[in-house]
Amino acid sequence: MPEPDLGDFAVAQDGPLYVVTAAADGERAGCLVGFASQCSIDPPRFVVWLSVENHTYGVARRARHLTVHVLRREQEALARLFGGRTGDRTDKFAGIAWRPGREGSPVLEGVAAWFTGRIEAVVAGGDHEGFLLAPVDAGPPGPEPAAAPLRYGHVRDLRPGHPA
Repeated sequence: MPEPDLGDFAVAQDGPLYVVTAAADGERAGCLVGFASQCSIDPPRFVVWLSVENHTYGVARRARHLTVHVLRREQEALARLFGGRTGDRTDKFAGIAWRPGREGSPVLEGVAAWFTGRIEAVVAGGDHEGFLLAPVDAGPPGPEPAAAPLRYGHVRDLRPGHPA
């Protein structure tokens, strides 16, 4: 019997979207992520799941830190840039406001919130791998921190820059 598709379950949740950025060996990358969650309170830990086909995955595997950004509802264009283009062919950081963070991991300006985490472990999970992060830096909330986050339903029609 084939495994069930979780697509309807994901749509029903309408979870928040994140942009995850990384830097290693002079290369920077970032992608839109829908699979992420806090996974421990004490010690604080967060996990983000990156597609193994994604350009950002390759940079993340060489990095020691990742930065996780919460997008505001009105940042749909930023989500489309990081989710609909591939870093194989596009410099996603050209023309947007960002600064280098811990070990060069890009920190996007104007997002609802962000933190940088040290990669503690990488967990296999099918076509995605989970990066377990221990927070080492966090920014003050951006403009309108209490504003509703950008969610999956807002960009449901987005065609990914890479297959999953």
